[in-house]
Amino acid sequence: MKRSRVANCLLGAVMIAGVAGGGYFSVHQGSKALVFSPPQMLSALWNSYKKVYVASDGRTIDPGHNNTTTSEGQSYTMMRAVWMGDKETFDTSWGWTHRALERPDHVFAWLYGKQGDGTYGILADQGGMTSASDADVDIALSLVFAYARWQDPAYLESASTTIAAIWNAEVITIQGTPYLTADSLEKTSTSPWAAVNPSYLNPAAFRIFARIDTAHPWLELVDSSYDLIARASDSTLDKKKSADLPPDWIRIHKQTGAIEPLHDTPETTTDFGYNALRLPWRLTLDWQWFHDSHDQAILKRFSFLSEEWNKNSFLYATYAHDGSTATGTAHESPAMYGGTIGYFMTVDPSLAPVVYTTKLESLFSPDNNTWNTDMSYYGDNWAWFGIALYNDLLPNIAASLPRLSLDQASL
Repeated sequence: MKRSRVANCLLGAVMIAGVAGGGYFSVHQGSKALVFSPPQMLSALWNSYKKVYVASDGRTIDPGHNNTTTSEGQSYTMMRAVWMGDKETFDTSWGWTHRALERPDHVFAWLYGKQGDGTYGILADQGGMTSASDADVDIALSLVFAYARWQDPAYLESASTTIAAIWNAEVITIQGTPYLTADSLEKTSTSPWAAVNPSYLNPAAFRIFARIDTAHPWLELVDSSYDLIARASDSTLDKKKSADLPPDWIRIHKQTGAIEPLHDTPETTTDFGYNALRLPWRLTLDWQWFHDSHDQAILKRFSFLSEEWNKNSFLYATYAHDGSTATGTAHESPAMYGGTIGYFMTVDPSLAPVVYTTKLESLFSPDNNTWNTDMSYYGDNWAWFGIALYNDLLPNIAASLPRLSLDQASL
């Protein structure tokens, strides 16, 4: 059922109907109940996000991390802008990304901010010139969507360049099978191991890239992504057992394809947390767009999430790979609910409305048209992505595009 666009203030009691298939919901405000639709909520939150995080020049700023900018942040702004049909913000954001972050090899430097001399630029002394493959994939996908939505061949030209660059800079081949690594260092490193972040694996995007870049076997990358996610979830890694949740980080042997924990820094853990929470969302989006049974099969592995919800009626911000609560993370996180709502939608639909209503919908303040609690840059993005996914408001904009060939696009 399509959701109606209701934006009236009505007298009456509290009414909550914003669950799957519902038309609208309302929140009691004194003697009134403000009624609004999911599209209205997403639009209001998008406008709020732009005011807080997006500068007039198109740079997405993270106030929680010294006002730095990441390629990830730029990719999220571009994705949200194209889904919202906000061409002005998309163009401004893409223009800044292209000027400030694009490297000569056409992937993107990951970290930008205030340098030691007081000027702003890529923070090379913090590894900022290295790419992050998830951001590169999302930037390329947003450009494909921009072409499909606004029909400017320049978007497709940029997308095509970036897609080929991702393969050349960030994909390694092991015994004939391609794998997406975490960044541009892995392919040229002399180490026998390559860092992999499973939440960077994006089957839906790879399928779309296959229509554009026919020189590389992107569909084989879809298959290897499923295999790697399943193996990483199943493996005990650095624990005595696995809760069958995907880890934030692993590394893969460049010759054998074996996987093991990555312990390069304190942040590169095997936890299901800040990074891995994105994977149920990505798999659900691929399921919605392409109906590959592998998505369902992998999502069913994550039944630990239902068990935790049934036990506690909430999820912690992070879990260790064995299912225990990771040290210092015994609290809730909006990003966790935004990332995992797809699991509940696909595997445990009886719980999905409860999780959505109590943990995502409830974050919105209709009287202020923004969040009713302080949100980090990351929480803002992933709560928004989760709300949009639940309400079926993240279409594959390129689905009906008859041609994605650059030559044809210029005709």
